[in-house]
Amino acid sequence: MKYKNRKARILPDGSLAEKKLGRRRGVDRAEAAQLYEMLLQAIELTGKRGISFSHLVRDLHIRSEKNLERMLDKAMREGKIVRKEGRFYRLPDKNKKTAGRGTQREAKILRLKKTFAFAELLDEPDEPDVFIPGSKLHGALPGDTVLLQIHKGEDGQLDDGEVLRITVPGDAVFTGVARTLGRRAYAEIPQLSDEPMPLIGAKDVSDGDRVRVQIERRGEHHRDMTARLLQNYGDSEIAANCAASILDAAGITPDFPADVRAEAEYLYRRGVQEDVGEQRLDLRQWCIFTIDGAESKDLDDAISLSKTDDEWLLGVHIADVSYYVREGSALDREAFRRGTSIYYADKVVPMLPKELSNGICSLNPGEDRLAFSALMTLSTDGQLLDFDFKKTIIRSRVKGVYSEINRLLDGDEDAALREKYADILSVLPKMAELAKLRAKLREERGVPDIDSAESKLILDETGRCVGVQPRERGFAEGMIEEFMLLANESAARLGRMLDIPFVYRVHEKPDSKKLDTLREILKALGEDTSMLRGEVAPAALRDVLLSTEDKPYKTLLHRQVLRSMMKAKYDPKPLGHYGLVLEDYAHFTSPIRRYPDLAIHRILSELLRLTEQDDYHLPAAAGAKLERKYRAFAQESAAHSSETELQAQQVERDCEDCYKAEYMKGHLGEVFGGVISAVTAYGFYVELDGGIEGLVRLETLPEGNYAFDEMMTLTETASHTSYRTGDPIRVECVRADVNAGQIDFVLGLGL
Repeated sequence: MKYKNRKARILPDGSLAEKKLGRRRGVDRAEAAQLYEMLLQAIELTGKRGISFSHLVRDLHIRSEKNLERMLDKAMREGKIVRKEGRFYRLPDKNKKTAGRGTQREAKILRLKKTFAFAELLDEPDEPDVFIPGSKLHGALPGDTVLLQIHKGEDGQLDDGEVLRITVPGDAVFTGVARTLGRRAYAEIPQLSDEPMPLIGAKDVSDGDRVRVQIERRGEHHRDMTARLLQNYGDSEIAANCAASILDAAGITPDFPADVRAEAEYLYRRGVQEDVGEQRLDLRQWCIFTIDGAESKDLDDAISLSKTDDEWLLGVHIADVSYYVREGSALDREAFRRGTSIYYADKVVPMLPKELSNGICSLNPGEDRLAFSALMTLSTDGQLLDFDFKKTIIRSRVKGVYSEINRLLDGDEDAALREKYADILSVLPKMAELAKLRAKLREERGVPDIDSAESKLILDETGRCVGVQPRERGFAEGMIEEFMLLANESAARLGRMLDIPFVYRVHEKPDSKKLDTLREILKALGEDTSMLRGEVAPAALRDVLLSTEDKPYKTLLHRQVLRSMMKAKYDPKPLGHYGLVLEDYAHFTSPIRRYPDLAIHRILSELLRLTEQDDYHLPAAAGAKLERKYRAFAQESAAHSSETELQAQQVERDCEDCYKAEYMKGHLGEVFGGVISAVTAYGFYVELDGGIEGLVRLETLPEGNYAFDEMMTLTETASHTSYRTGDPIRVECVRADVNAGQIDFVLGLGL
């Protein structure tokens, strides 16, 4: 299949012009009431878009940000405005008769804080969520379906609501911390109330245990409720216990249902059948091998490479999981439900049972394995020219380890290492050469090289966290990534060119408002922003990062560029990948641990059965059959996989935070050097080596009046002492709450 290289498609910018509001310079006490009304009017004019603190300062020309904060607090107490995700919205005037007031709608309670909640309208899920003041919740909990009295705002004001009754109660399950007082036990659930609630069935609970509870008796207020103990995880200051409860709260379990285990055990015992191998392209004599982390057991990708005078032949050989996980089987249903494997600390909660993930599907060395191979032809300068997909049988030569491959490539090996890798020593330099060619092409495409620092947790034999280090990334890791990108791009291009049902990995253009924030930060730092005008190409973001490579605020800009990006997701439409600057991209290379990859394998397997000869010609009848069979499947897989991916990312972060707090609990009172990673109105965050982040609270700073510029600097107005994102700083660790995954710092010696 020959084709021309195509440039990535960049969608047009859809940013909206901000409405200009009236400006005013300064205010005295006599004008306070008038300015308060101007503030409410300014927020009201923004309608459902809302307005940020910094824009209010700018548009009203207020000199004292503290006065503005006081007015905003007053307006929120009076129920005139609400703050949601950093923006302020006008609430309906309770004394004004409003069109639409009194509408009753069914909704589901989504997010709950101690003083407010948000609900999703069931008949219009795409509409903005409805804000519900805490006093109008009447005991409703997340997951409850309720009948809401909607107070519809006029002129674009934010809607708010009141719970009339709970129509379908949710499961009302929460995690918290047990507290004991004499013979009585209580559950602290900060999400619901500052006050502990009585805990039933807690005979063997100790003070400070992490617990999962179900609300047994409801009340008008959350503080009036009673909880029943469902599970006791043990001491809440042990990270492993907290991680177990986080997984349970998300419905994630390491255990598999009996029917799933039975299917997996049968497939493992049966092994690779000889007659199956006869129906496939036999590549067992090829020099094929895997490269993974030393601890990896689920080896789902292997590589091969050969070179002629005028082209490269790169093979990316992926475990043929779809052969074992058949559509509609118990294994398939469970894999779809989980969506992805979850990795935290030194543990993994797999998408598939170990009999498959570490066994019959894993491309273990010296064993016959069924694979789905992407065989790609590249020009001498690394350009992708052609590709073919084949069902194969392979036998990996060796289980390569990143650190060892890096030593071989650096010429830092010993005799034992050379002996282990004797079969592949001749091909490694060629792979390195091709990887460098591909990396150069990536640079020429203008791919932003964002440094997303990852941490490696060091655990002792009891499972306690005793160290946190930056995760090292060498040349071999980048080499494998380049080869996997090629296979993923080839799979997506095949799906798009044939217009078959497919699951693409898409990444849309950055959010225009977040790009505005990036521009403001760059201006404040004195950096050039001319490259960020109009429609911002990925190459412009790359240039921003390169131009600030040696600046102290490098980490800040890498984070801000990352925040300006949209989240990548799965979609049945080929929308392209902005961050990789690719028109075609999908996830094909990890079907052991990601369901969308498995979905693509299933669709492509059917394609190979239906196409004539080797040219991917799809007869009309066969194309219609593929469409009927997989169009809905592709849509459902894309949507569900996006959801499970987000959940997995949040669970992994929450678990990691608990382990980092556990580590820092052993270092209370110690002083560390770090960098200010983010600044807020209530203090600033400091990041230490290894990605440990803690908060320096405003109240612990030297006495004074502090002003926040809504971007990156907190300044004491009298002394002009400032704390800015990117600044180096020394801090002392004073608190580490393992249960909450939170760390508190204060200024260190000499500050």
